[in-house]
Amino acid sequence: MKHMQDPLSATLSALADPTRRAILARLSQGAATVNELAEPFDISLPSVSRHLKVLEGAGLISRGREAQWRPCRLEAAPLREVDGWLGRYRKFWEGSFDRMDAYLDELTRGKSGDKDQ
Repeated sequence: MKHMQDPLSATLSALADPTRRAILARLSQGAATVNELAEPFDISLPSVSRHLKVLEGAGLISRGREAQWRPCRLEAAPLREVDGWLGRYRKFWEGSFDRMDAYLDELTRGKSGDKDQ
């Protein structure tokens, strides 16, 4: 029995590869064919196709059918899910940075107060 991966894990796994992230960056500018996506990489077309299959499996891209070509398009929903998940931690980071800023301000005021003595 094949283990089913939850959507967030599939998205994060697909995003773990720098080539796939570069492909997504290109698709953020608009639809592209496999050949157009493969152009900047020094890898074979079958390798690019494997990357596209992973991205498609994670729901990050879709492939259309227009005449003789199948353009790939970026799909935003899985990225919104990652952003939502990270958003819960963003509140923690921002709170930590706010506390660190307050502490640094306190230290700075303390040092400037030492000079006045």
